Amino acid sequence: MADDLGDEWWKTQPAGAASSPASDGEGGGDPAMMQQERAPVPALSKKTEQPKECFLIQPKETNEDATKTRKRKKKKITDVLAKSEPKPGTPEDLQKLMKDYYSSNRSVIELEELTLPDSCFLKANDLTHSLSSYLKEICPKWVKLRKNHCEKKSVLMLIICGSAIRALELIRSLTAFRGDSKVVKLFAKHIKVQEQIKLLEKRVVHLGVGTPGRIKELIKQGGLNLNPLKFLVFDWNWRDQKLRRMMDIPEIRKEVFEILEMGVLSLCKSESLKLGLF
Repeated sequence: MADDLGDEWWKTQPAGAASSPASDGEGGGDPAMMQQERAPVPALSKKTEQPKECFLIQPKETNEDATKTRKRKKKKITDVLAKSEPKPGTPEDLQKLMKDYYSSNRSVIELEELTLPDSCFLKANDLTHSLSSYLKEICPKWVKLRKNHCEKKSVLMLIICGSAIRALELIRSLTAFRGDSKVVKLFAKHIKVQEQIKLLEKRVVHLGVGTPGRIKELIKQGGLNLNPLKFLVFDWNWRDQKLRRMMDIPEIRKEVFEILEMGVLSLCKSESLKLGLF
């Protein structure tokens, strides 16, 4: 009877219960099985995180960095002259320009021959004069000279400037000085060389106002004789829209020096011709 009850009890126990008594005793149960039962189950995250985009933020450019990277602008002569105070031209300025111009292709002896004597220079304009007032100061006996002048193909006074428009301005500003003097335009704009030669051949002219290019051409073709010339005035201090003086322009400077070599230098050394810087 007792054996039958024991068998019934063993059958009614769940699987693994038979080993439970041994687990309480020494050396009972499988260690791997026990470790698997005790391992924690990882918790599932509610939402999977999406990968985030990465943006590189560049540092802001400072004013100092901008000035370093920016190209330096070259200073123009216009910018320099606009900030500088105007200074009247002097005979030394002309002498220096001549020396710089000829020094590359002339010997020391030739350079000495090209030097103008100080006695040939008249008082320079100090920027306070109009053209008429300046000419009255350097040539107080103009009326007498004008009356005694009777040679054709020549002038008593020659005024050299940088452009035809400037020449017309100077002629208009001569009213107070010229009186009954005959004035001739010596520039290329709308006037042919042959027309000017014929004009100089027909009548006596006292004053000539023009550009160095046309004056040089008239001398070369024999239309203008420099021997009777008494005064040569350069429109030295006037500046154009770019603030350039007449002698700052290479082409004009070259033509002026060519005129000087066509007889002006020898007349200055003989003291029959005077130079003025207006």
